[in-house]
Amino acid sequence: MVPGDCVGGNVIELSGVGKSYDGKWVVRDVDLVVEPGEIVALVGTSGCGKTTTLKMINRLVEPSCGSIRVSGEDALAADPVGLRRRIGYVFQRIGLFPHLTIAENAGVVPELLGWPPAETASRVSELLEVVGLPAAQFAGRYPAELSGGQRQRVGFARALAARPKVLLMDEPFGALDPITRDALQVEYRRLHTEMGLTAILVTHDMAEALLLADRVAVMDAGRILQCATPQTILRHPANAFVEEMLQTPLRQARALTEASA
Repeated sequence: MVPGDCVGGNVIELSGVGKSYDGKWVVRDVDLVVEPGEIVALVGTSGCGKTTTLKMINRLVEPSCGSIRVSGEDALAADPVGLRRRIGYVFQRIGLFPHLTIAENAGVVPELLGWPPAETASRVSELLEVVGLPAAQFAGRYPAELSGGQRQRVGFARALAARPKVLLMDEPFGALDPITRDALQVEYRRLHTEMGLTAILVTHDMAEALLLADRVAVMDAGRILQCATPQTILRHPANAFVEEMLQTPLRQARALTEASA
């Protein structure tokens, strides 16, 4: 790990975090700090431990060792259900309830938190507008009536409904076509800045990580090998594995440059 690249701030802080199953370590010795307003991407091949690391932050997976703090609070001492309701969570499969309308899906967390119905309705209407699904047109529809990109937008609205300051995202753009994916990435980056969010993004796509994140943490075999800005990783990969992870986006960039010449 590049010294100094993962220090400072305390919105999300992992120290010595690990997870084992039947004596086999799938995540080990993870130290990571995410500063206010940052997007940090966890990137690596399938099975490297990135999704397990993400899920330990909101305790969908319980760590075997280490400490986790979220917004200054000891996450491992907190009520796990209450913790999850304070942290936005977006994942690839979206997980909308098919029998609920779009408005009802987006308002699930505020309803669980006991918000007054009028406040929930107002917040849902506001967020549907923000994610490009005007309530007048979409609130009464059902998930089956929406495209994949529209359903993912509802997923973002649901994650943001209770005004969390921390957002966890697990391959949120992975199942989308390239045009929709690019548009939603740009839209998310705008929302991130406007809402003052702090986020961790899990992706297997190094190009996505380099383009979207403020810092990129490259994982392999349950460990973080390098955590740095995209510029630092591109110019100074820490080892052969990180360099190999860069080959696909660099090859794609070269191919585009040659094709446009």
